[in-house]
Amino acid sequence: MDALDLARWQFGVTTVYHFLFVPLTIGLGVFVAGLQTAWHRTGREHYLRLTRFFGKLFLINFAMGVVTGIVQEFQFGMNWSEYSTFVGDVFGAPLALEALLAFFLESTFLGLWIFGWDRLPKRVHLACIWAAAIGSNLSAYFILAANAWMKHPVGYEVTGGRARMTDIGAVLTNSTALAQVPHVIAAAFLVAGGFVIAVSAYWILRERRADAASRDGAGTAGAPAAPGARSPAGGGPGPRAAGPSMWRTSLRAALVMTAIAGVVVAGSGDLSARLVHEQQPMKLAAAEGLRHDENGAPFSPVPGVEVPNLLSLLAAHDPRARVQGVEDIQRRYAEQFGPGDYTPNVPVVYWSFRVMIVFGMAAASLAALGLWLTRRRRPAPAWFARACLWALPLPTIAVIAGWLLSEIGRQPWTVQGELLTAASVSPGVSLGEVATSLAVFTLLYGALAVAEARLLVRHVKAGPAPSAPPPGAEPGTGPGDARAATAPLAPTLMY
Repeated sequence: MDALDLARWQFGVTTVYHFLFVPLTIGLGVFVAGLQTAWHRTGREHYLRLTRFFGKLFLINFAMGVVTGIVQEFQFGMNWSEYSTFVGDVFGAPLALEALLAFFLESTFLGLWIFGWDRLPKRVHLACIWAAAIGSNLSAYFILAANAWMKHPVGYEVTGGRARMTDIGAVLTNSTALAQVPHVIAAAFLVAGGFVIAVSAYWILRERRADAASRDGAGTAGAPAAPGARSPAGGGPGPRAAGPSMWRTSLRAALVMTAIAGVVVAGSGDLSARLVHEQQPMKLAAAEGLRHDENGAPFSPVPGVEVPNLLSLLAAHDPRARVQGVEDIQRRYAEQFGPGDYTPNVPVVYWSFRVMIVFGMAAASLAALGLWLTRRRRPAPAWFARACLWALPLPTIAVIAGWLLSEIGRQPWTVQGELLTAASVSPGVSLGEVATSLAVFTLLYGALAVAEARLLVRHVKAGPAPSAPPPGAEPGTGPGDARAATAPLAPTLMY
């Protein structure tokens, strides 16, 4: 093992960890904005309580995403200086737009939203969360455009050993980016939808257990309090304070978002597959484990099982289309670019492709099933709520598998056809230095993972803030002080 191997491991570990937070931030921001819009339009209190509840979870995740994302940029200079030298003039433009435009928009208006609950007019405050959500999605667009350029470089020329951008419009409207952006953003909504579904299901089950405990203890002196109940003296809601209709509202909204996202993921994935067939044939061949060029190539869901012509149909919308195989592409690349191994890790790419499809389809199918089961104001069955809890990791696993497919499938190139990964690493960084930084980052990220999980679990179990007292009630005499509905969210991050 050399410094290149550890540098690749480090970037992979830190990127996968960072990518745990990015999809949830993108999707949850829009979901929170939608809840606040519903409150603004209807005035119904449960929309406000849901906005503040999921807003806390959104802020925790956003903060962790920012912290872990900073490390990504450091690594370009630390471990990948040759790569940065080659792509800097092209790669820097979309990243600068992301930082100066999108992230500035996102962070500024998110701050106004956090501290503006009792200081800004309702319409202005609502506009702030929408501006922050739009900023998150713009950030994704610029970063994905930069990433797409690495897979399909356009709008550039190589002079003096460096890629120089000649057309920023071509970079930002790269065909690969235009297919990749909706695919990744829809996958982010799939992740956020799965998260909200699981949280809503948790509270639905918790309230049903509380109801059952209350019925069992009815009329019994000294009966124990229902699970999760809070003392009225403590100012918190009892187990029924949130109301089953509120959690059904969030559940149904998340089911709709997840089901729609699943359809968009499938459609944009089909477009991406066709572009991969044209632009990155080695990735497609590795994803299918196809060894030789073949007309009417079959698709194998699992090893040993083949569906005739299906791969050609998926790749080119032609059941008799020719699909290139790994060994034949390797031979042609060796002739074109010189001797070397141009084959990615086929088993990883092969299984990542299948995990992405199976887990993503499972999450979307569960959402569609939930919409059917909860139609016409029907309550969610207990078995379905428990299934939603178990399904919480499915969308995240799917997007991580998709990232592995996308990035490992491009190897051994960092820039397709232009720059090999082996030529991208920093020449002055030793094996020991990379090993040390990898160990530090791994331990640090492990600690952050524990902190993130504890914060999320704590806030999910705590539930929404108390309701405001009825009009005319004295402050502090109701189930919660009226200030609880308007206090800034920022202190919740200081636990």
